[in-house]
Amino acid sequence: MKLQTAVRFVLTAGIILALARAGAIAGQERDLPMTLDSCILAALKHNLGVAVEVINPRLSEMNYRFAKEKFVPALSFGFSSADTSSASYSYIEAAAVVSSLDKNYAASITQPLPTGGQLSASVSSYRSESNRSFQTINPRFGSTLSFSFSQPLLRGFGLELNRRSIVIARNNLQISETQFESVLLDLVYRVESAYWSLVFAVESLNVHRQSLDLARDLLTKNRREVEVGTIAPIEILNAEAEVATREADILAAENQVSLLQDRLLTLINFPAGEGALKVGRVIPLEKPAAEARAVVLEECLSLALAHRPDLAIYRLNLANQSLQYDYARNQLLPDLRLSVQYWSPGVSGTQILYQDGNALSGIVTGVIPGGASESLRDAFRFLYKNYSIGLSLSIPLANYLTKEHFAAARLSYDKALLQVENARQQIFLEIRSAVKTLETDYRRVQAYRAARELSERKLAAEEKKLKVGLTTNYLFLWQQRDLAGAKSAELKAMIDYRLSLANLERALGTGLISKGIRTADVMLTQDANRR
Repeated sequence: MKLQTAVRFVLTAGIILALARAGAIAGQERDLPMTLDSCILAALKHNLGVAVEVINPRLSEMNYRFAKEKFVPALSFGFSSADTSSASYSYIEAAAVVSSLDKNYAASITQPLPTGGQLSASVSSYRSESNRSFQTINPRFGSTLSFSFSQPLLRGFGLELNRRSIVIARNNLQISETQFESVLLDLVYRVESAYWSLVFAVESLNVHRQSLDLARDLLTKNRREVEVGTIAPIEILNAEAEVATREADILAAENQVSLLQDRLLTLINFPAGEGALKVGRVIPLEKPAAEARAVVLEECLSLALAHRPDLAIYRLNLANQSLQYDYARNQLLPDLRLSVQYWSPGVSGTQILYQDGNALSGIVTGVIPGGASESLRDAFRFLYKNYSIGLSLSIPLANYLTKEHFAAARLSYDKALLQVENARQQIFLEIRSAVKTLETDYRRVQAYRAARELSERKLAAEEKKLKVGLTTNYLFLWQQRDLAGAKSAELKAMIDYRLSLANLERALGTGLISKGIRTADVMLTQDANRR
């Protein structure tokens, strides 16, 4: 029961492989002896419900990874080119058509901050060329290196507030994983229930068959005695009626075994692909035993509070609603924002030299070439330092919708809080009921065991009386029927006790822990199945 899950999966597969090598033919149905553990592990590996539910944690994990991208820096690039021309409207332009060619380049990186602010750095450059007269630099290159910082001081401020989406996505991932754990717990319990119900049905069928054999023996005995004239012929009819009744009981018991076989095989869902071993029946290898288990109610309550998946889900949902409530309350505040900007410009280009340094003369005497790299160099050397600091305050005069959102968030938080308390209360009730049922079922086992032993003694005494003629066949058949009923009642009490143990583990949320099953191993196995 304490083996690691991966090893136990291998052992389960090894049983099937060994049977196949021993003579199982692919495509032919075979009986497969299995323990309870092997049934549980096979169900965890092949059950379709598990295959469906395992996808949800994977989807939640993807959403969590996506949410964590909120603070990844963003790069942006821009380019534009404009070639314009227009008619001249001034003699200063000295051209019938004025044309210009402008090109702009920009690159920036923006980093969102956990405090709700934003930090960015950008480099922009331009190239401008025109045929206008009296220009001193043409073409002209300009570059600007700038830094900006923006930070909300009231609305939208705070580490917890701005990491809200990430924390909620992480909580949702934990909720999805916990829900998957709850599905596994339920599956384990259903397999245990189906397995022990099948054990009861098989053992009950055996009891009915034994009872039928006894009835047939009595019928044979009566026929011999009627032949020699020691009893009346009516006794044969009584014995034949009892045989017919017990044969009918066997038919009902066989049908019950068949139904429970189908139920267990559906939960296990053995692969049905080409070449796979087809399992017709599961042969239970375990017998029910009623070993006393000391149960302390207070310890059970503590375990349930620590391990119950549904309570963990309610707690995580409460944490999410608390974050949403804090966010909605923050949105009621005014928007006070601090903005800081620092920039360094640079200019270069081809310098045009005029006669006597007078551009109005219109006489060009030479040029001094210049390029874009010089403007970039000047910008990065911070030759011209510029900065600005500002505060802006926005106070909405009508925030009716915001207040309604806050009220809804408050109600959702109160609801989540009540759900946690209600879940705790229900868990207490469920644990108390499970503990009491377990204790009662154990006492039932002891009582029915004593009743079965007494029935065996009564039947033995009745058989001795029948041999010497001190009783009737009717009373003997009645004692046989009582013994069969006592055996069935004892067996049912033992099965109920095992199911009560399984139900207590499910109520405690420790069903996977006690069997050494890890949800991560099941997920890996299901992922491998999908491939």
